[in-house]
Amino acid sequence: MLFVIIGHDGPGGAALRPRIRPAHLDNLRPLDRAGKVKIAGPFTDGSGSLIVVDMESEAEAIAFANSDPYMTGGVFERVEVKPFRQVFPE
Repeated sequence: MLFVIIGHDGPGGAALRPRIRPAHLDNLRPLDRAGKVKIAGPFTDGSGSLIVVDMESEAEAIAFANSDPYMTGGVFERVEVKPFRQVFPE
């Protein structure tokens, strides 16, 4: 199943992001190599990030989002996880 993870930056997120980014990317790489990261990146307005992942369950997606270094390191003040159904591209 696909899940959208929206990480909302906290007040100090912009300052923390460059320092924590390497750990965040290291956390994503195994999923990306397994073909489970469909798209990921920051919002250009500086409000946070979006990740679309293919996970077995919502619980797995929530656990992943909550353990991401951006969340545990204080870049994100909160994350949202929502099930997603892709329509395009087919």
